[in-house]
Amino acid sequence: MQFYNREKELKYLRDIEQSSQNSSKMTIILGRRRIGKTKLIKEAFAKKVYLFISKKDERMLCEEFVEIIAKELNIKVLGEFRSFKNLFEYLMELSLTLHFTLVFDEFQEFLSINSSIYSDMQNIWDEYKDKTKMNLILSGSIYTLMKRIFEDKKEPLFGRADHKIHLKPFSVVTLGEILADHNPNFSNQDLLSFYILTGGVAKYVELFVEKKAFTFEEQLEAIFDEFSLFLEEGKNLLIEEFGKEYTTYFSILALIASSKTSRSDIESILGKNIGGYLDRLENEYTLIKKIKPILAKEGGRVVKYEIMDNYFSFWFRFIYKYKSAIEIENYEYVKEIVKRDFSVFSGKFLEKYFVELLKTKGEYSQIGTYWERGNQNEIDIVALNETEKKLVFIEVKLSKRKIDLELLKQKSSKLADKFRAYEIEYSGLSLENM
Repeated sequence: MQFYNREKELKYLRDIEQSSQNSSKMTIILGRRRIGKTKLIKEAFAKKVYLFISKKDERMLCEEFVEIIAKELNIKVLGEFRSFKNLFEYLMELSLTLHFTLVFDEFQEFLSINSSIYSDMQNIWDEYKDKTKMNLILSGSIYTLMKRIFEDKKEPLFGRADHKIHLKPFSVVTLGEILADHNPNFSNQDLLSFYILTGGVAKYVELFVEKKAFTFEEQLEAIFDEFSLFLEEGKNLLIEEFGKEYTTYFSILALIASSKTSRSDIESILGKNIGGYLDRLENEYTLIKKIKPILAKEGGRVVKYEIMDNYFSFWFRFIYKYKSAIEIENYEYVKEIVKRDFSVFSGKFLEKYFVELLKTKGEYSQIGTYWERGNQNEIDIVALNETEKKLVFIEVKLSKRKIDLELLKQKSSKLADKFRAYEIEYSGLSLENM
């Protein structure tokens, strides 16, 4: 698949590479696995020393790295390196006279190899960075560990990074471009399922493109296949993040994916206090976010939770929930459930799609949703332009026929009363408007 929509990141990385010719620069690249960090790095730098941190003995890792360094820099590396500390100092000394890009991918894995590597790197970096010419790129997928390494004041590399890129999924606009490039006759239903099932994650998009899975039916066939990467994906990516308590975290995420979005709903089902789990899922793992009614006061109790990653929402709703059927490879059974429930499940994602689309236009100061106590008078999208004094209420339905603007006006009356000086617009969006 061709390289899509990372122009800003590419320019940013190449500008950093240019500035590192005067003094060394350290850049960290964060993002969930499969998001395209490695591909971005390889696209940004034609010439580089790319070193992947795998879980193996430190001495063996150094031997592997020396071979790559010698080949990529076309130099003869003299001597034997048994520790990463000595190897990194050698590379920094090399960059006194030679400018090059050095990449460490899955940088957080050094924690399991030798955690003192980070303090060794800090000391060496501080000593050499101002007089050397290294473009140092540190990439990692386990967000909690990378955040701890670089943002915890107690950690040696805190404050050392000059630049940071948090790589996000493809935008809804880019997903439309990709689908149009490979299947010009796609329907809006195809685009919606493509958006939900890939979540804009580069690897999932690439897999669908490789399998020519551009319709909803084809996408389900790609997912529910005995050799599919998708079936074990949530488990494989999140168990390492969560550790021993993964079952509680999985249960919470499964309930949120099944529309149990308030803390009280989840606690009543699990029978335990989950405040700490929700806090970590939001602030440490960045997997969920709080949803409050737009313009709600800070500290208000009217809060819902949403899984931020589209694919994880699907995985917990349909694959984890029906894992018994998955384990006995009864994929047809689960596919039929997906087909039966997908229209209800996809409704919220159509709202999310339009919110993302509105954000790309840059016309509003606030965009959100609205509801009143007891989940009364829910409004799918509220968009506010405080400068031009415009307020838009939007109802989102899969079918245009089900949009009722008169009902929307009734539901929004209480909020609209607070904006009498504003120009107020009532609108409906459906699959036809994608």
